[in-house]
Amino acid sequence: MTEILAQTPLLTVFLVVALGSALGAIKLGPVRFGAAGALFVGLAIGALDPRLGEGLGLAQAIGLALFVYTIGIAAGGSFFRDLRTQTPLMAGAAALLVVIGAIAILLARLLGLDPGVIGGTFAGMLTATPALAAATSALDGSTDPAVGYAIAYPVGVLVTMLMLTLVVRRPLPGTRDPEPLAAAGLLDITVEIEREVRVEDIPGIAVTPGRSDGQVRMSYLLRGAEVRVALPEDTLQPGDHLVLVGIPAAVRHAADAIGHRADRHLADDRTVVDFRRFVVSDPQVAGRTVAQLRIPARFRGILTRIRRGDRDLLALPDMRLQLGDRVRVVVPREQMPAISRLFGDSEKKVTEVDFLTVGLGITVGVLAGLITLPLGGISLALGSAAGPLLVGLLLGRLERTGPLVWAMPGAANLTIRQLGLVLFLAAVGLSNGQAFAATAFSRTGAMVVLAAVVMLVVGLLAFWALGRAVGLSAPRTAGAMAGFVGQPALLSHVGTMIDDERAESGYSALYAMGIIVKIIVVQLVVSL
Repeated sequence: MTEILAQTPLLTVFLVVALGSALGAIKLGPVRFGAAGALFVGLAIGALDPRLGEGLGLAQAIGLALFVYTIGIAAGGSFFRDLRTQTPLMAGAAALLVVIGAIAILLARLLGLDPGVIGGTFAGMLTATPALAAATSALDGSTDPAVGYAIAYPVGVLVTMLMLTLVVRRPLPGTRDPEPLAAAGLLDITVEIEREVRVEDIPGIAVTPGRSDGQVRMSYLLRGAEVRVALPEDTLQPGDHLVLVGIPAAVRHAADAIGHRADRHLADDRTVVDFRRFVVSDPQVAGRTVAQLRIPARFRGILTRIRRGDRDLLALPDMRLQLGDRVRVVVPREQMPAISRLFGDSEKKVTEVDFLTVGLGITVGVLAGLITLPLGGISLALGSAAGPLLVGLLLGRLERTGPLVWAMPGAANLTIRQLGLVLFLAAVGLSNGQAFAATAFSRTGAMVVLAAVVMLVVGLLAFWALGRAVGLSAPRTAGAMAGFVGQPALLSHVGTMIDDERAESGYSALYAMGIIVKIIVVQLVVSL
């Protein structure tokens, strides 16, 4: 069997992918290794014969480029938005990663670990696959980083899960982190108007681009016997009935300011005005804001909600649509076909990927990765990990450039990302199986575990103190801590204990930034 595998690398790689996925799906207490299962299976099979890990450099490079580029595309918008809103947290976390890198260098000297091994330990305990690639590249393909990574990876996941459990159960003051406005979902009610009021004067109404406090939208308007869609330029009259939708507290406040809740809900009558969810599948719509579509002027309708992933969002005027979004539009019934054509409304199209933009994006990213920056006596390279990631972040922020749509449908992005990750980890495992088998159960292996535990415990305790110092809540601190380490299973673990969107926001703020800093720091660790 070993002979067959050695002669057929394609068979070997996909056997590792299959067996690794099976291992990754097994729940070991609170932990699932997920895609990392491919690394462990690859190490085990690669240890059988040195030939099994030969000639897999291209598979590693392709897998890594797909993985980091899709992360950048998905996180670009939130990353740059969070630069403004969560700067203290992100700056503190970046500084903390530098401190952990310094601790890694110190421990390497105290414990007698090679630079490559401690670099891999740093990447593994922080589950940073791109950092592993950067360390390997900096050492001209040495197997040492992969050995440290494989030993430290499960330590990083297990220790962080324990720390997260403690953080969630220990409330923080959260003085600068109020309860999320959308925690209770969205509410829609019908209000009977008691006084004349312009739509734009309704408290909290979101009809003007650039207005950041909008938490309420409107849909149906009943005036006399006529039912139609309420428009931004309307002036409401006593006796009108209006449907408001938005954040529950804001909707109730707006209703009290202009009238009282009616017994009859207008949205139950769909004979003249109707609503439906449409799939955003037309690339010409993706990347445009709700206001830019001019739905009130063109169709006498209004876009009220956006379903993105598993969350319903209020459709604010400045919100950009993404391929795969499901938007709820309220329009006169005769306008339904036109609205369907506007958005595309095709489930098939949102599963397709524009490989023109993917290819261009990764090409630019790889070229950026060739840039080398001199720093004292050493040189730092963006490499095949940071280059595509940074370009992906920038393009994800832009979303589109003229006719080119950089954003991907969410489901397609996740599929390509997972494929790239398992290919990379399978190839890394096969290439480093021999070195791992010789090291894992030796004194060096024990020193790697000790170093990983020390660095992680110190780092996570300091991170908790950082969250407390900048006034974060426990949910945001836990989510940010999961992003700081970077394993998606850690965010899932937080989600099993709390249901709070601040955890996801904290995770997204730290995840992409953390990868970039880890890539830079690990190159310093292996060079000193």
